[in-house]
Amino acid sequence: QVQLVESGGGLVQAGGSLRLSCASSGSLFRINDMGWYRQAPGKQRELVASITSGGSATEADSVKGRFTISRDNAKNTVYLQMDSLKSEDTALYYCRAQILSVGAVWSTYWGRGTQVTVSS
Repeated sequence: QVQLVESGGGLVQAGGSLRLSCASSGSLFRINDMGWYRQAPGKQRELVASITSGGSATEADSVKGRFTISRDNAKNTVYLQMDSLKSEDTALYYCRAQILSVGAVWSTYWGRGTQVTVSS
């Protein structure tokens, strides 16, 4: 069973930084695109950043210049470096990945989320 587990969330003061990690584990063969989403209470889930298997990264306009997505293919892990955090960044952050499992089956997986709270 393939699983994604997020970590690194917490409570920080506005202007501070956090680094989120998402580790993939299980009977996987290859990970294609990976991304970070977030959802605040009463709001729609939104894409924060994504990165292809080749390392081509994109960030949403709301976080561009402050957040950076990266990945370590050897560790099957994707990261989200968050700097200059604002109160509006407060949300539950989810990891998403397209994974080719052993047996050549492509599937999309979601983590359970890690909470990020920014105080002002």
